[in-house]
Amino acid sequence: MESEPIISATSSWSEWLCSPPGRYLLQWEQEQFDAVVADLFGYLALQCGTPQLDCLRANRMTSKVCALLGDENAPIVDAQEAGVRSAVRLAAFEELPFDSQSIDLMVLPHVLESCADPHQALREVERVLRPEGRLIITGLNPVSLWGVRQFFARGPIPAFVPDRAAQLGLPRLRDWLKLLGFELERGRYGCFRPPCTSQRWLDRTRFMESAGDRWWPICGAVYMLSAVKRVQGMRLVGKLWKSPRAKARARPATASKTPVHQFDSSDRQVVGAGTDRPR
Repeated sequence: MESEPIISATSSWSEWLCSPPGRYLLQWEQEQFDAVVADLFGYLALQCGTPQLDCLRANRMTSKVCALLGDENAPIVDAQEAGVRSAVRLAAFEELPFDSQSIDLMVLPHVLESCADPHQALREVERVLRPEGRLIITGLNPVSLWGVRQFFARGPIPAFVPDRAAQLGLPRLRDWLKLLGFELERGRYGCFRPPCTSQRWLDRTRFMESAGDRWWPICGAVYMLSAVKRVQGMRLVGKLWKSPRAKARARPATASKTPVHQFDSSDRQVVGAGTDRPR
């Protein structure tokens, strides 16, 4: 039985994406990004990292930027769409060279897994996103067959995924997003096939794709999470100023000291302010 060599732990993430399981992961994520970003509108969209994916190709925003680290290759741009996507070089994703509240859509394909401080990277994302801006994140799920295979990679057993991709659990990511004021919109798991290193065995286990989506949906090898940046409304605190007319309308009624009526004809009772009604 022919099999391709397992990617060692020292191999880079870009090299692993060229392997059969890496191409399988990229294909699933590309389909998900095309479906999610198609109906998102705005002016500026930003993709961070993973130039092997064109996460914004189905989006119709006028400006699209791909932010890459220094060791990542520039994305390949179609000749018919030359100038639509531009690439910028960053030293780290924890510091983004963009103005505050200047971006309408951000996609982070496996970015947080490679950051030294993923929470700081999310704080930068919250800073540059506009109110009601969209954030889409993909990452490797540790609660999956791939995660179990990665966990038991010790000694002679090589790692299935490079160590650069440290798996970040989805519950922790949700807590971080809620803490930063994001509202979770949707989530999806995918890639339910076992951690096979050959294309032949990936094809043979194709049936697990539909079975896993139905019977164990939270055990997909990769997850996609979409969130919206919410900004709370402003409430004024202090003295409430009113116009004189409004004050007059709001003034409570007070009893008059002078009688309103004089003696009646029967001379039985004085009717006035502060007196009882005639019996």
